[in-house]
Amino acid sequence: MSKFDKSEDRRYSRVTERLNTDSGEAWQVHEEAMLMQKNGEDVVVLSIGDPDFRTPEPIIDNAISHMRVGRTHYSPALGELNLRRAVADYETKTSTHPCLASEVSIYPGVTSAIFAVMSCLLNAGEEIVVADPTYVGYIPVLQALNVKVKTVMCLSENNFEPQLKDLVAAITSETRVVFLNTPGNPTGAIISRDTLKKLASYCRERNIWLVCDEVYSMFTYESPHVSLRTAADRLDNIVVIDGLSKSHAMSGWRVGWAVAPEELTEHLGRFSVMSTFGSPQFIQDAAAFALNNDEYYVREMRNKYQARRDLVCSRLEQIPTLKFLRPESGMFIMVDVTELFADDKEFAKKLLDAEKVSVLPGSAFGVSTSGHIRLSLVQPEEILIEGCNRLQRFIHSLS
Repeated sequence: MSKFDKSEDRRYSRVTERLNTDSGEAWQVHEEAMLMQKNGEDVVVLSIGDPDFRTPEPIIDNAISHMRVGRTHYSPALGELNLRRAVADYETKTSTHPCLASEVSIYPGVTSAIFAVMSCLLNAGEEIVVADPTYVGYIPVLQALNVKVKTVMCLSENNFEPQLKDLVAAITSETRVVFLNTPGNPTGAIISRDTLKKLASYCRERNIWLVCDEVYSMFTYESPHVSLRTAADRLDNIVVIDGLSKSHAMSGWRVGWAVAPEELTEHLGRFSVMSTFGSPQFIQDAAAFALNNDEYYVREMRNKYQARRDLVCSRLEQIPTLKFLRPESGMFIMVDVTELFADDKEFAKKLLDAEKVSVLPGSAFGVSTSGHIRLSLVQPEEILIEGCNRLQRFIHSLS
């Protein structure tokens, strides 16, 4: 028998050990709900962040037309120039600083952009500061890179917005990168212009990179989004990451980008050559079309999400044992369930068992949102109403 036939003798890289963490507990309710739904049960799924809207037809037509004319080959590692220019034009319109196509790099999704940026900024063992709560997708990226993660607690009394004094206090002489997310997932918190401006200056003085994921930038409601590129006085330590998954209902198209100083962008290009090796040409063509012709579609989707937010918030107000924060942006609502259960995972599991409604435990995102659940708004209003009816019935059954 070959030694390789014995699985206990097989060796894998250390990255597999770092990624072999049990995240199943956080997603257990969602996965169980998906199985129930697959088996024909009437489940209301409020635990995911994939937009329910279809990609606008003109974008689809544009992609098909480019496939038909042969735009199906390799693309440059940094991305097609037409999309890089479209992103640069978009960033120039939304910022006080002009943006050049040479500062833009394109990726198959925002997660790939984050991985590339962090790979080019951090060595194993170096320190990065992130906010808690944080999007669950960041953690595997940072684990894979084997960096030291330092968290800054964002409290509900501050609407989960990171506070400048807490961010500054967390930064040490070992810090290489500060990583923010605004508007935030899961809370919808928007970081103020003043905080971004002062933090950018503080980091620059200490030769620290400040990176900001702004994938929900087009989905703010009462207050407009303020980009880090707008708030910062100087951009030589600034990286902004964004994409079309949420704003254009293009999650499956995998379109993301990074806007960074030209020298870093050159490094990102070399990294992409040996990793993703570019994105499909026809998808990039359609993405450029989407950015150049998106005003109506984005506004329509934003208005629908805002109406859904208002609907669910009005229903939650009728349940006095629940406390919640009305999000300023995004497609989620965080609900405090500590008056009913000490464990948010237990609440989510019992809600699914009793009423067939799936929500995501807040502890999946960090310590700050433990005791909360995340309700997703990526369902039509009639499904959200039914979900609220079931949630209210579940709460009443407890009393």
